[in-house]
Amino acid sequence: MPNYRRSNIAGATYFFTVNTYRRQQFLTDSDVRAALRAGIERVRQTLPFAIDAWVLLPDHLHCLWTLPKGDADFSTRWRVIKTTVTQCCGPRLNNPAWLTRRRAAKGQGTLWQQRFWEHLIRDERDYAAHVDYIHWNPVKHRYAKEVAHWPYSSFHNHVRSGLLPAGWAGVDVDGEFGEAD
Repeated sequence: MPNYRRSNIAGATYFFTVNTYRRQQFLTDSDVRAALRAGIERVRQTLPFAIDAWVLLPDHLHCLWTLPKGDADFSTRWRVIKTTVTQCCGPRLNNPAWLTRRRAAKGQGTLWQQRFWEHLIRDERDYAAHVDYIHWNPVKHRYAKEVAHWPYSSFHNHVRSGLLPAGWAGVDVDGEFGEAD
């Protein structure tokens, strides 16, 4: 990645996309969800942060985090979360046939794509657009007909707290859908 520099704004809000290696579909498995929660709890003990929005799909996740004042270290947080999932679920999910010499030399397994995508949220409009994107993602990928039908989303928390109406973007989309709808 030539000359790529990550954002480094302390106390900022960031949008993230994290993918599984080779887009494997395991993130909604119950043991992986439990390991993600454990990883988040583990990180928050020493490096707190707020999760403003979240969606978990089988092969990737999107989320918005707000970091504390004076702190811009989201990379360590992601490393701990991904490591926790790998330690908990790796014995079941690692695929030795996919382990390249380079990945092995870096101590990586075959659960996660090496890097993640981050975007610094610029203003309230950008924030709202990314929250909408996160919540709409299961419909976009045809896992659900309506946002409210997807269980692995902060949309439900946003409705309970009054941030969004229950019928937000509640339109059906034509076509076939996966088992989760």
